[in-house]
Amino acid sequence: MRHSVRAIVLDEDDRILLCRLELPGIVVWAAPGGGVEPGETRVEALRRELDEEAGLVGFDLGAGARPVWRQEAVGPDYAPGYDGVVNDYFLVRVPRFVPRGAMSDRELAAEHISGWRWWSLAEIAGYRGPDLFSPRDLATPLGALIAGGASGGVVELRA
Repeated sequence: MRHSVRAIVLDEDDRILLCRLELPGIVVWAAPGGGVEPGETRVEALRRELDEEAGLVGFDLGAGARPVWRQEAVGPDYAPGYDGVVNDYFLVRVPRFVPRGAMSDRELAAEHISGWRWWSLAEIAGYRGPDLFSPRDLATPLGALIAGGASGGVVELRA
C-alpha cells in the first residue's frame, strides 16, 4: 500500500481548500497532499507537500499532530505500482490565502493539479456538477469535523 498524507485546510470561515485533479476521463476535487517518501514522517511529508503544491508554510498542526481521518482505497487504479493507498488526513486551520506553491505549473500538471478552490460545506453538499469529490461523500465527514472539531478518534472514510 502507498502511504500518503492529505490536509483538510480550513480557513476562518470553515471553507476547505481543494485542488482540482484532472485525471483521464474525470475531474476530482481533493485535499492537497501526497505520498510519504522513505525516511519522512507523516508530518514532514505533509509540510513538504503543502509547501510544494499550495505554498502553505509555517502552519500549526496542534498538539499531537495526529490524523483526524483515514481512508484506505484498494486497487491498482489508486496508486500505480501499489495494491492501493492509505491516506491520513490532518486538520490545518489557517487564514485564507491564495494558493501558489513552490512547484511550477508544469510540475503541478504532472501531478494532475489544474487549479484550486475554497469550498463551503453548503457548496460541496449542494454540488450537482460533473466533477467528483474525494472522498465521494466529503460533505458528511467535513460537516461532522466542522461541528465537532477534531476531539474524537480517527474517522475511517470510504473511498
